[in-house]
Amino acid sequence: MGGCFSTSSLSSCSSTSNGEIISPSCLPLRFLSRNRNRKTFSDHVTTLQHLSSIPNRRFTNGKSRTSCVFTQQGRKGINQDAMIVWEDFMPEDVTFCGVFDGHGPHGHLVARKVREALPVKLLSFLNSSELKQNGSSTSCCSGNHKSDGGDREQGGSKDDKVDLLWREAFLKSYKAMDKELRSHPNLDSFCSGSTAVTIVKQGSNLYMGNIGDSRAILGSMDCNNSMVATQLTVDLKPDLPREAERIKRCRGRVFALQDEPEVPRVWLPFDDAPGLAMARAFGDFCLKEYGVISIPEFSHWSLTERDKFIVLASDGVWDVLSNDDVVKTVSSAPTRSSAARLLVEAAAREWKTKYPTSKMDDCAVVCLFLDGKIDSESDYEEQGLPSATLPSNHSGNAAESDDGQNSEPSLQRNFTVRSSEESDHYKQTPTGENGETEAVVGEEQSWSGLEGVTRVNSLVQLPRFPEERPKT
Repeated sequence: MGGCFSTSSLSSCSSTSNGEIISPSCLPLRFLSRNRNRKTFSDHVTTLQHLSSIPNRRFTNGKSRTSCVFTQQGRKGINQDAMIVWEDFMPEDVTFCGVFDGHGPHGHLVARKVREALPVKLLSFLNSSELKQNGSSTSCCSGNHKSDGGDREQGGSKDDKVDLLWREAFLKSYKAMDKELRSHPNLDSFCSGSTAVTIVKQGSNLYMGNIGDSRAILGSMDCNNSMVATQLTVDLKPDLPREAERIKRCRGRVFALQDEPEVPRVWLPFDDAPGLAMARAFGDFCLKEYGVISIPEFSHWSLTERDKFIVLASDGVWDVLSNDDVVKTVSSAPTRSSAARLLVEAAAREWKTKYPTSKMDDCAVVCLFLDGKIDSESDYEEQGLPSATLPSNHSGNAAESDDGQNSEPSLQRNFTVRSSEESDHYKQTPTGENGETEAVVGEEQSWSGLEGVTRVNSLVQLPRFPEERPKT
């Protein structure tokens, strides 16, 4: 079902393809030296300032050529989840997918801002790589490739160079996104933030970057022709050994509250606030000096013919459904275009069953089908969903605007009741040997409870020192 590796190295890359991998060094040859009527990669990036007019870019409930997306508001206030599927993300058949889960009083604004700006920044860095590589004699790479995540030398393989470029692009775009949030004149991210799980599919290769505890999984056929789940990303929570070590070295504190022992949180060194339930996030600048980072964990996965679909979802889904539950629900949906909605509905039922005294979290789902096929419009409408051209988000909120000014921010504390069996899963473990501030995946990957339950609340309370807020 393919091979995977993760690394903490910095990242950037570029490619565009028809099932073929193309490094930035190939882009000038492929896009600039051909007929002048064809758009160059640079031209493609330039047009992104008019996002609303870009075709094949979906961020509200509905379907696209290859995917379906759905989000539903929970019972904690405004829906703070955001999602996007961007087909034709690059001049040829490359797809970008992302799910973003906001938290804090302005979390919905942060999540939407990241949804709009992060893909553009990624393309911008890819374009920058193209310009630097212009005139290079490096030939294009094609086909599947793997990499062991080790150090790359200048004389490394072509596959390694392509992978290195993607890694650098992801890291630089995430860094630039966080920098923009910090300096944004009208968006207060001091006590608000967002997770991000993002995937770029290029031919048979997946390039992934994630922070926080939104998750991506892969649905595949095993040797017995049964559907199985493979987790593609790790939930970056504060009690992961390497994450906890980094936070502690930066004077942050990690512990769980007595009434929710299964939810480890990050706290300031001098105050029992804000209680962030993730180790990495965009925004949350009150904790950025105390170990919470926005450096993405980058990984690459090579797809095979047995791999059928990818599911990205916010933790409102993973709180109550296992990876296997999600794959089973998606694969058994009567129509592909209804899969995301049915998955959210299944999560809603489980919330009511498992945690009847808790407020259901927001849920957002992206289902990307790897064979590039989706149902006909008639099949889609039979499921009671709008066509892909309708702008409604059907999440229980008013249709959102890009600046999110349609509703008021809301932050409520939710006391979660878990079973003793589930609580045992979250007992503290010793921290790792080091806590580099680089994105890393290694021995702790199997430790992170791939089938486990994630946190329910992002924040407990807000810091009480307004004088430290960024000046606007």
